[in-house]
Amino acid sequence: MQAVRIGLDLAKYVFEVHGVDAHGKVIVRKTLRRAAVSAFFANLPPCLVGMEASNGAHYWSRVLKDFGHEVRLISPQFVTPYVKSNKNDRNDAEAICEAVGRPSMRFVPPKSTDQLAVQAVHRIRRRLVADRVRLVNQIRGLLSEHGIVIARDITQLRRSLADIVGNIDDGLSDLVRSPMRDLQAEMAELDVRIKSFDQRIREIFRNSEQCQRLGKIEGIGPVTATALIAAVGNRTCFKNGRQFAAWLGLVPKQRSSGGRARLFGISKRGDRYLRTLLIHGARSALGRVGGKQDPRSLWLGHLRQRRHPNIAAVALANKNARIVWAMLSGDTFYKPALSVTAAA
Repeated sequence: MQAVRIGLDLAKYVFEVHGVDAHGKVIVRKTLRRAAVSAFFANLPPCLVGMEASNGAHYWSRVLKDFGHEVRLISPQFVTPYVKSNKNDRNDAEAICEAVGRPSMRFVPPKSTDQLAVQAVHRIRRRLVADRVRLVNQIRGLLSEHGIVIARDITQLRRSLADIVGNIDDGLSDLVRSPMRDLQAEMAELDVRIKSFDQRIREIFRNSEQCQRLGKIEGIGPVTATALIAAVGNRTCFKNGRQFAAWLGLVPKQRSSGGRARLFGISKRGDRYLRTLLIHGARSALGRVGGKQDPRSLWLGHLRQRRHPNIAAVALANKNARIVWAMLSGDTFYKPALSVTAAA
């Protein structure tokens, strides 16, 4: 009998396959080594294949689509409720097979090779920035033990560190000054590497017409625009702009019961990196509205006066996310007046 739905549990070397027919009867239950996965699905009639959106999922999605299968990626948190009894690879494959057949299931947008390449650039840059933050905190902490307190501004730290390394009359031990020179050189190397990735992102931005259109929105620059294009993937996975904003975790968290609606802060679900970029960009846009008389700047100024700066920044980030979805889904250009009318 032909399998109409298959759950594939991904791994590095050993994969679990669970397939059912049109009546839900289990007809395939196999353990495959990595080298045998392609051959197995190549000889299988086209069917629906579900996978968790984990490491390697987008690669296998492209491979199985080339064999004629319909592939859907599911967030692991939506698969967990379908796991029966103890968790293991075989039960995970069965849970994926069950979850992918639910008509109301939400799926993860697939990504192309170009999107994954841009995403790789962003992830490496993000890791380098985090390394620099940890290094800066370590330098400030070590110097504070010797009575030298430096402001959190990284520019101020560079100046102070240069004075400390070059000054031999400040009473600081050479046993401390020598490691500070090494840390200064390490931070300079990180600065150079981060600048190189910033340059790559600017080149990607200049060569992408979609990114340049998103860059016209106040609060969205080259880094945010390229990260959004790399992450959004198939825009048909979102019914409207609110679903896109919810996917980014920019909508209120809800815990309602008994007909009583209870809303809290933003859910903070989805991609933290994208959400952080949008909120920081919104803060920057709110800080530049002073003195401007265009309709959008006036609307942002009133928003900043009415609400706390953090709330205003999140509200603007939410609005920008919806504008991004509208522009990408409709393949249109940014119209500030239209966005202000929609917000009014």
